[in-house]
Amino acid sequence: MKVQVTEYLRVDLNEEQWECNRCDHVLGSARENYKHFLLIHDRNPREVHEPLLDPERYRFCFSPDPEVCVIYEFYCPNCGVMMDVEYTVPGHAPLHDLELDIDSLREKWRGVPDSSTGSVKA
Repeated sequence: MKVQVTEYLRVDLNEEQWECNRCDHVLGSARENYKHFLLIHDRNPREVHEPLLDPERYRFCFSPDPEVCVIYEFYCPNCGVMMDVEYTVPGHAPLHDLELDIDSLREKWRGVPDSSTGSVKA
């Protein structure tokens, strides 16, 4: 049974694996933080949000300060689709913001047609 979790992330409840929904690449154990299996691009926030004022002249330039903010972009290591974006402080580990109760999900989805195959699991 495969269940869609986000736009590009799904979980295979039988194998207990995270998968990329776009390329079917198996990422890793669904009991761990899926972000640990993805490629991370550590972005300077001023590349994404250009300052509206000159940061050399003004302390507050309407752009995140790279000394207190970084942007992590997470990509599938196989197809390169962007799976998530996270704003955090420099040096912080990726947030573990998605933790599934695999056993409860498996019970909930028992008998529901598998969206990837159309078959029904008992």
